[in-house]
Amino acid sequence: MGPVVVLVLGLSCLLLFSIWRQNSGRKKLPPGPTPFPIIGNILQVDIKDITKSLTKFSKVYGPVFTLYLGMQPTVVLYGYEAVKEALIDHGEEFSGRGRLPWAEKANRGLGIVFSNGHRWREMRRFSLMTLRNFGMGKRSIEERVQEEARCLVEELRKTKGSPCDPTFILGCAPCNIICSIVFQNRFDYKDQEFLNLMEKLNENAELLSSPWIQENHKEPSEFTNEGLTILASDLFGGGTETTSTTLRYSLLLLMKHPHVTAKVKEEIDHVIGRHRSPCMQDRSQMPYTDAVLHEIQRYIDLIPMTFPHAVTRDIKFRDYIIPKGTFILTSLTSVLHDPKEFPNPDKFDPGHFLDESGNFKKSNYFMPFSAGKRICVGEGLARMELFLFLIIILQNFNLKPLVDPQDLDTTPVLNGLISVPPSYQLRFIPV
Repeated sequence: MGPVVVLVLGLSCLLLFSIWRQNSGRKKLPPGPTPFPIIGNILQVDIKDITKSLTKFSKVYGPVFTLYLGMQPTVVLYGYEAVKEALIDHGEEFSGRGRLPWAEKANRGLGIVFSNGHRWREMRRFSLMTLRNFGMGKRSIEERVQEEARCLVEELRKTKGSPCDPTFILGCAPCNIICSIVFQNRFDYKDQEFLNLMEKLNENAELLSSPWIQENHKEPSEFTNEGLTILASDLFGGGTETTSTTLRYSLLLLMKHPHVTAKVKEEIDHVIGRHRSPCMQDRSQMPYTDAVLHEIQRYIDLIPMTFPHAVTRDIKFRDYIIPKGTFILTSLTSVLHDPKEFPNPDKFDPGHFLDESGNFKKSNYFMPFSAGKRICVGEGLARMELFLFLIIILQNFNLKPLVDPQDLDTTPVLNGLISVPPSYQLRFIPV
């Protein structure tokens, strides 16, 4: 038998196996577009704008549907009701992490972001306990953020009102907060070790932005040097890039909507004044500013989809059977931009979080940090940083764009996992 015949027979067997596996698995799973053998639905998904593709599929197959990424079935959750039912009501069953080859190569299943089972539970418990011991949710961590906010203002003053790209400076501030937690020390923005760390974080962010196709038990200890190093890396990655990108997007939106900025500044003058640093207690007295911060996070939709989850056991979900290990994709866009909760969701409007009396209005649909068991462990720190950093910037500077505000482009540059704002420059004019 010649090599060509062997190759043809091998490919044929692989093709038949692929067809059999997909057909046998699809009977119990939610409906979805018919997959091609081997490659699945890859050709039917717009890799450059996955959210658009998911929206299109949801209109045909409903809020719970199945896509095949290659031969791997992936159940997609679209809309608040489906996301809440899975991640919150059945949080334990949907708490697994889908295995990604590039992530396993980089993290080897360690840390907190890409780990699973006992290891993930131990690392998450340890992370939360350690962050609390270092002051998370206490006055001590707030003082660190306030100190860094004052350093941020001094760095911005050094621009002397000249045009500048704020990306680097806004990345240094949240990174220094994590440094103060992990290393018990902050760094000067020109320190070479600090610059090297920032460079590595930026490289990791670029990788993530590319499209992606001792205790009384027998388990070994998770607290190895390698495991703790990767955990620290997860904290740096999650606590730096997302916050700095949100800050950068915030300044762009505030320049685009000067009437919103004026009302925030008015509230700052009334509640805080010009001569003291803001604190978290101020937030409860600043409903409009609180609404603006929520609307920024809702509108920019920083992370359109969470990293893939996976079900930890066979589960009956609605009228379907989802086998253990099945990948789960959660569309956060479909929650944050739900028109039933947020009229005109594609419009930047702080009124989405204000009642008729101008008081701040909470929304269960506000899920920029995801929800359930895998919700971001640094949510509290991120919300503190966004409030204190933005308030102290607006307290000390007027934001002046280099073009007419109407000409500012706020359309995100969609690069895989994170929605990145377009590059821009501005002037920080001291008040």
